[in-house]
Amino acid sequence: MAFIAGLCGFGLIPRATLEIPGSQRRLDRIFELINDCSYSFHDLSRVELDRHAPHPVQRFNMPFELGLVVAWAKGRLPGHKWFVFEAVPHRLKKSLSDLDGTDPCIHFGKPDGVLRELRNALTRSRHRPTLVELRNIYDDLRKAATVAKREGADLFEARSFGDLVIAAQASARTRIASLRAEL
Repeated sequence: MAFIAGLCGFGLIPRATLEIPGSQRRLDRIFELINDCSYSFHDLSRVELDRHAPHPVQRFNMPFELGLVVAWAKGRLPGHKWFVFEAVPHRLKKSLSDLDGTDPCIHFGKPDGVLRELRNALTRSRHRPTLVELRNIYDDLRKAATVAKREGADLFEARSFGDLVIAAQASARTRIASLRAEL
């Protein structure tokens, strides 16, 4: 949720493959999103064991998607900017040494860390929210998510993701003056 709140605070629209309906293959949806977006954010701290599976395995979707983006940014999308987020300092050197020389955004597994690192990654001339403003958007989004869960929503479904983005955008417009000015 911190990524959704933070990106909306910068006036960006968070996207995810689960939001694209239809029978399109997941990989095709990933390519479509990569092609449509100027930025991508890859949180490699989410590569963890799926303990609910009958046979616990690590999920490698994030590193795989990062690899696709890096390849496309080298060729088809030279203007695409990608960012690597990680919770543990120096772990990237061991887990994905081919990215040596890339400075990951270390968030220590905390929402405030994600928000802080988004501010460091997105050094833009407009829509420059403070950490306090981003934290307020995040708090608003957590409240909206709590209500949605209470009403039976699964936050990892297309509709819920879209609803969270809309809630974060609404909060951002009330809390960030430069976003209000665009209305």
